[in-house]
Amino acid sequence: MHTDYKKATEKLLRYSLGSLLLFVALNAFGGGYYGMLGAEAIPLAWLEGSMFNSYFIPGLILFVCVGGPAFLAGIAVLRKHRIAGKAAFLSGLGIVGWIVVQLAIIGYVSWLQPFILLLAIIIVILALLLLKHVH
Repeated sequence: MHTDYKKATEKLLRYSLGSLLLFVALNAFGGGYYGMLGAEAIPLAWLEGSMFNSYFIPGLILFVCVGGPAFLAGIAVLRKHRIAGKAAFLSGLGIVGWIVVQLAIIGYVSWLQPFILLLAIIIVILALLLLKHVH
């Protein structure tokens, strides 16, 4: 019975964590692509005082450095790869870092910022649980 419970718990943990990572990856890919195309509906004034004069570089960073790791970690978690827990943990920290830097540069401008930050914190916690669970 204990083994069945452990397997069911790990399955729920993996599906929850993998799904969150893939959701964040999809969001980052969409936002990054939009930024690289110019983000027409987003005020350029938000970038005043930063090192950026367009949304291309922030969009590229979001796409590659946030979306990429989240996607790869999500796949690793769902496929039970040996690096899944560490990859998910590092991706979660990267998402937290992205939001913190974004808030420092443009300030609070959207409900998505605290929402993604919350998801990132949940990802970090679930990744730690997965690391503990599989060892």
